[in-house]
Amino acid sequence: MPRSRLVSAAVVAGSGASLVAATIGAIAIWRRLPESRRTRARRSLRVWRLTARRATHFAVMKATGVAVGERRRQELEDRFAVATAEDIAAELGQMKGVLMKVGQLASVIADGLPDEARAALAQLQADVPPMAPSVAEGVLTADLGAPPDEVFLDFELEPIAAASIGQVHRAVTRDGQRVAVKVQYPGVADAIRADLDNAEMLYGMLSAVALPGLEPAALVEELRARMGEELDYRLEARNQQEFVERYRGHPWIRIPEVRHDLSGEHVLTSDWCDGRGFAEIAGADETTRQHIAEVVFRFAQSSVLRYRSFNGDPHPGNYRFADDGTVVFLDFGLVKQWPDDEFVGLMAVLRPVLDQDPETLVEYMVDAGFLARNHRLSAEQVWASVSAPYEPYFHEEFTFTPSFAAGAMRTIADPTGPNRAVMRALNLPGSFVIVNRVLWGMGGLLGQLGATNRWRAILEEYLFDAPASTPMGVAEAAWRADRQRSEVGR
Repeated sequence: MPRSRLVSAAVVAGSGASLVAATIGAIAIWRRLPESRRTRARRSLRVWRLTARRATHFAVMKATGVAVGERRRQELEDRFAVATAEDIAAELGQMKGVLMKVGQLASVIADGLPDEARAALAQLQADVPPMAPSVAEGVLTADLGAPPDEVFLDFELEPIAAASIGQVHRAVTRDGQRVAVKVQYPGVADAIRADLDNAEMLYGMLSAVALPGLEPAALVEELRARMGEELDYRLEARNQQEFVERYRGHPWIRIPEVRHDLSGEHVLTSDWCDGRGFAEIAGADETTRQHIAEVVFRFAQSSVLRYRSFNGDPHPGNYRFADDGTVVFLDFGLVKQWPDDEFVGLMAVLRPVLDQDPETLVEYMVDAGFLARNHRLSAEQVWASVSAPYEPYFHEEFTFTPSFAAGAMRTIADPTGPNRAVMRALNLPGSFVIVNRVLWGMGGLLGQLGATNRWRAILEEYLFDAPASTPMGVAEAAWRADRQRSEVGR
């Protein structure tokens, strides 16, 4: 063998030996890592692989599209959107925690995608793979001090629903009450910390599919503040019970009552509420869909404007729809409470938006610190960006469409679009991200229902105590009056 080939063979052999040694060393280090570290590493690797796959496919799709006609280019882009949506749904559906919540939000407002892509993302609104019955039994036993068959008269080990943080079991209490028992996934706290480390990267990937130009930083910071709270079911129980008291006896809004004696840090037990899921009622008759839309809208506005708080996870999986028209609202782990100073700032900006007064809007935004005094933006520039989500309130009657929420989001958040100068100048506090989540989530859901109503008039009932504008508003006003009389009589 020539000397050059011998040298090459030696180099290859040496490289191979080094690679083997490095691999053995890496395996040894991996085995010494705590399980929590290994779990986070595995989740990070899955996110990186998912992102790399989609980036590679995107590059191939763009390169191929250069040499073909417009029609063929659109076909390629549609195929890429479908493949990406299916890939995201497959990965995120297995990754309980923040990442799944991101996919759920995207699935609600994924306008402009082919039907197959929207259908793939819609899977994230439904159930996800559950944990083994023995694991769920162990969590419940550790929290409540006894196994399920001792705590409950009947407990179904097979869950009826599985979501991003925990799964729900049907049960019957010792006093015969039907209840829903939410059990948190073991290790989900470590998963959430890993998710938040990866969130900006994944949000960027999702924005290319469903939310072009989404700026993730503020959302990530708000999630960091809120997700730690969501992991403690004792806090969620308190949040939920507050909403129970606020809406007790309401004509169409129902919050399941909490069983505090059967709840703990990782277990939450509340009344069982019958009802259909969103997928079952999305194709319902016009009257049913319009009724549901108004209930959802009124719940959001009354919670924010009257009680200064809202469930920050508004996606269709958190609603159940009863046959009598009642809407059951679930999941109060991610509740945002607005302190006085933040709420005053929100209201100060909202009024000139509703009045369609760009000059006053800019003045208030400067006073509130949302814009610097030397921002150098015209009032028209600021108005074009900030007012987009409020379009339904500029008309006597407005119909939400599947495209509205996504279109408004693009207007606000596209850093390459016409409003990029406003985006760079805005200094919105992270807590306002929850307001946007409410707007996006509610707008997307109302769009899927094709909701038509006098939204401005309904909003003013809660914002300015205006007279009831619909029959539903009349009934709610009567309910409030009864509650006030009851409180005075105590």
